[in-house]
Amino acid sequence: MAGILVAVFWAILVSFLAVVLVRLAQTLRATTKLVADVTEQAVPLLADASATVRSAQTQLDKVDAIASDVQEVTSNASALSTTVASTFGGPLVKVAAFGYGVRQALGRRTAPEPEPEPARGRSSRRTVIVGRTVPSARGRKRERRNARGQKD
Repeated sequence: MAGILVAVFWAILVSFLAVVLVRLAQTLRATTKLVADVTEQAVPLLADASATVRSAQTQLDKVDAIASDVQEVTSNASALSTTVASTFGGPLVKVAAFGYGVRQALGRRTAPEPEPEPARGRSSRRTVIVGRTVPSARGRKRERRNARGQKD
């Protein structure tokens, strides 16, 4: 009886191990197929990625060349503007100041006496007289008024 019990137990153990080994073999086959598929798809993707990286490197080299050219042009423009400013800046300022002085001197000699202005109120209007010069508003200081209409 003990021998039959051991033989039955041994048969159950062997059948259990056979089922486990069959499942393990199926899993290994599926894994092998999956790895083969991934390898089959990954190789072209890696080739495309490598080509993309090479193309990006080429474009970066072109951008680097353009940036160095722009830097050179910028430095040349800066040198040119410095040269122009030092060469023509001083004399042009002097000519402009001389012209301003001449205009001021001629303006004082030919400018008519300004007429007194009428008091300004909310209802006052300007009168334009043909043939007369109206004084400019640039030279006058304007009075500032606050929100209630009073002088500051």
